[in-house]
Amino acid sequence: MTVPETTTATTAQGGASGETSGAEALRPHAEDAFADELKALAAADDRPRPARWRLSPWAVATYLQGGTLPDGTVITPKYVGPRRLIEVAVTTLATDRALLLLGVPGTAKTWVSEHLAAAVSGDSTLLVQGTAGTPEEAVRYGWNYAQLLAHGPSRDALVPSPLMRAMSDGMTARVEELTRIPADVQDSLITILSEKTLPIPELGQEVQAVRGFNVIATANDRDRGVNELSSALRRRFNTVVLPLPATPDAEVDIVSRRVDQIGRSLDLPAAPEGLAEIRRVVTVFRELRDGVTTDGRTKLKSPSGTLSTAEAISVVTNGLALAAHFGDGILRPGDVAAGILGAVVRDPAADRVVWQEYLETVVRERDGWKDFYRACREVSV
Repeated sequence: MTVPETTTATTAQGGASGETSGAEALRPHAEDAFADELKALAAADDRPRPARWRLSPWAVATYLQGGTLPDGTVITPKYVGPRRLIEVAVTTLATDRALLLLGVPGTAKTWVSEHLAAAVSGDSTLLVQGTAGTPEEAVRYGWNYAQLLAHGPSRDALVPSPLMRAMSDGMTARVEELTRIPADVQDSLITILSEKTLPIPELGQEVQAVRGFNVIATANDRDRGVNELSSALRRRFNTVVLPLPATPDAEVDIVSRRVDQIGRSLDLPAAPEGLAEIRRVVTVFRELRDGVTTDGRTKLKSPSGTLSTAEAISVVTNGLALAAHFGDGILRPGDVAAGILGAVVRDPAADRVVWQEYLETVVRERDGWKDFYRACREVSV
C-alpha cells in the first residue's frame, strides 16, 4: 500500500523540488530540456490562451512541430509527422474531453504526451505509469497510514495521486500505457473524466477539477485484449492515432534527430558519416516490418517484433557508443549489426529463420552492403 506514496513523492520531486538540476539529470524533463524554446515561445505568443495554459494552442503546436519565431529563434521539431494530428490533439486538450494517443509501439506516444504536458502546463511530471499492478490509489488517492492511525481520516493523512493534484491545480495529467492497467482501476477514471470530480467518501468531501485540468493517456494497440478499454471509458476520450513514419526519409530524419540529442546528453562524439548507417538500419527495419523490399520486388517474412522507430534509435545510439569507445568514432556496419540482430530476433526459433533468409536473399545481393552482410553474419553465428 506504499506504492501511491512512493509514486507521488517521486513525481513531485522530479518536477517541483528541483533537487536534480536539468544539466545534471540523465534525461531532463521536457520543460527543463527545452526551457529556452518554451520561454521564447511564451514571449512571442500573443494569441488567446485557455485558462492556466502557459502557451496558446498555436504556440503549443509550433513547439511540437517546430518553426522559426519572428525574432529568429528556431524551435526544433519534437514530433515529425502530420501537423493536423498535433492540431487535433492540442485542440482536444483545450476542450473538456481527454486525449488518448493510440498507436503501435515506438510511434512517439509517450514523447508527444510529455511535450504536450510541458507546453500546456509547464510540468510533465504529473504521471501515472500503467502496469498490470497499478492500484486504484495511484489514480485516486492513498493514505499516510501513520497519520491515519494516529488521527483518523483527514486531509493531512491523504496522499493525493498525480491526477488529484492536476485536478486541484488546473494542470495536465498523464496516464501511460492505459490498457496495461487492470479494468477495475481504469474505471476509476470515468467519474474524473465525466463529472470532473473525485469523491473522497472517507471525508465526505470531493475534489472538483479547476479550469485547465485535462488528461493525456497513451495506449499501445498491440495490447488489445490485455485490458481492453470499456466503451464507457473510451467515450470519454478523443482518440488520435499516431502512425509510423510515412516515408523512409521521414524516419531517417526522426532517428537522426533523436540520436543526436541522446548522443549529446551522453557526451558521445558526433558520428561523421553516420547517416549512411542510419539509413541502412531504417531500411532493414522498414522492409522487415512491411514484409517487402523497398523496390517492391521481393516479399519477405516479418519477425515477431515491432521494429519501431524507437528501436531503430536505440540500435543506432548503441552503435554510436561502440564506435566512440571501441572504434575510431566513425559509425560502421559492425557497430549496428549486433543491435539489429537483437531487435529482429526476439523469438529464437521463428525470428532467426526470418533473419537468415533476409540476409541471404536481400542483404547479400545488395550493392554496397557487403560489409554489412559480413558484420551481420559474424554476429549471427
